[in-house]
Amino acid sequence: MIQILKCSEVSRADIFARNMPAADVADVVSEIIETVREKGDAALYEYSRKFDHADLQSLQVSEEEMQEALAAVSPELLAILQQAAANIRKFHEKQVRNSFIINDTEGIVMGQKVIPIETAGLYVPGGTASYPSTVLMDAIPAKIAGCPNLIMVSPPDENGKISPVILAAAAVAGVDRIFKVGGAQAIAALAYGTETIPKTDKIVGPGNAFVAEAKKQVYGQVSIDMIAGPSEILIVADGKTNPEHAAADLLSQAEHDKMASAVLVTDSFAFACAVQEALERQIPLLPRAEIARVSIETNGKIIVTDTIEEAIDIANEIAPEHLELCLDNPFDYLDRIHHAGSIFMGRNCPEALGDYLAGANHTLPTGGTARFSSPLSVDDFVKKTQYTYYTKDAFLKVAPAIAAFADVEGLHGHAKSALSRLEDPS
Repeated sequence: MIQILKCSEVSRADIFARNMPAADVADVVSEIIETVREKGDAALYEYSRKFDHADLQSLQVSEEEMQEALAAVSPELLAILQQAAANIRKFHEKQVRNSFIINDTEGIVMGQKVIPIETAGLYVPGGTASYPSTVLMDAIPAKIAGCPNLIMVSPPDENGKISPVILAAAAVAGVDRIFKVGGAQAIAALAYGTETIPKTDKIVGPGNAFVAEAKKQVYGQVSIDMIAGPSEILIVADGKTNPEHAAADLLSQAEHDKMASAVLVTDSFAFACAVQEALERQIPLLPRAEIARVSIETNGKIIVTDTIEEAIDIANEIAPEHLELCLDNPFDYLDRIHHAGSIFMGRNCPEALGDYLAGANHTLPTGGTARFSSPLSVDDFVKKTQYTYYTKDAFLKVAPAIAAFADVEGLHGHAKSALSRLEDPS
């Protein structure tokens, strides 16, 4: 049963505790990465047999496999994927940044160019659940950014196949090439390249502890989006909220992972008890009840405060991945939210809406990192470079200031570089 904590009766340590033990996988992942670097495709085939129990004949998904997948997906589901994709595009097109130029001073031109990342890698999990939503959320911003080469990897099943709905989502999103490889070995392949899989410049997408550790180890060789931890939801709700709805929303994250975190903060003790009871009714009905039960009992909590304002303060300190404001006038509190991955406003906006259909991205910072990081966006698939141009006369005017600044820092070569043009302006 989920625990109920009254702010007035427990310590801050109890309120803000996160139970997130790190898996000790660093050495295993390091060995996998090194093996892929040395053996290339051969290592990927070997690891597919070892970890996925799949005896692959080829790594790349063929056009024939793509057509088979599209035929296997119902027209109704394909229409939903297209509807979600349209919403995601509509939202993310607003994020596009433009290059700029400044030339308001005679003889001086400065500017910034926004350039798409040339080759991006997208990791899509397999295993216990299939996530076509991840394909849409991570691929569409890349294509809006203008990324010309989007490479997707996903682990195969024992028959050497990727889920048809994953492949259908990839087709809808415009993924360029898809490979049947998962785990840390897939991250290594994207980071360093193999005979078949091209080296990428950035890797995005969630995964298990091995994938997260691999992304951490290859960072610097390539860019990454973030190190994603277990899923999180925090609901701020008053006593007018339907407890069945609140319980269902908490379980929408608890069913992800035994380490997922589901937290309710409310100013009503009676409501807290009602949600506790609703959880006990709903958990046994879930197909993933065992996972949800462990998550709720290990990492779940209901925190009772004196006021909603205090509840908002707690939400800011926890900085959750998903934050629901189940309140009468949620926009009254929006400016008070400083740390959250994604905010769901009102009683009719469950987190599941954001996962699938609304259009805002669902690849979000976890583990409190919303204090300093942001959801995946078009910005993740571009880089910026800057340029400066001075005419001779414009530079000669500022050369003494440059030299003086350089001398203060003890970098006399810098000063000489500037002054040499004064001494011999030809």
